[in-house]
Amino acid sequence: MTPRTKTLSGWAVLLAAVLICALGGWSYAQARGDDDLAYAKSREAALAAGELHLARLNSLDGTSATTVDAGLGAWLDSSTGPLHEQLGRTRSKDADALTKSGTTARGKVTDAALTALDERTGTAEMIATVDVEVSPRTGKGGTERKRFEATLDRTADGWKIKALTAIAVGSGT
Repeated sequence: MTPRTKTLSGWAVLLAAVLICALGGWSYAQARGDDDLAYAKSREAALAAGELHLARLNSLDGTSATTVDAGLGAWLDSSTGPLHEQLGRTRSKDADALTKSGTTARGKVTDAALTALDERTGTAEMIATVDVEVSPRTGKGGTERKRFEATLDRTADGWKIKALTAIAVGSGT
């Protein structure tokens, strides 16, 4: 190979590298401003918040009045709208009943999906399956599987659950 051939092939490799970098930069810029990408990020944010809040709404440490109060506070922090108002109205009655029972529940979302998202109005619909591990003060505990439909609202503090409906689990015939 002559020195001139080496120089030409070096320039060809350099030109190819510059073109690949330019194409990568252009592709990144296109994707970054892509509406589909922004919508996907909104879906992920709503789903993650919905899962977190649904797990909180199915969890409560009933071992003392202090832990019950903290749990009910977490329920309020996870909710908005009509659900938040209902939880606020029944808080003292719920606190008494939950403290007396002493039952502890730990909710874990095992599967969830958004069925609708309207970025313009800041609303989303979610379905989820939650395993709730229940530990009563006395007696044997167990795990319950629950299914829910939830309506989410985007608030100044992020996505929160506005409405929650339990879905009956079918017999699977």
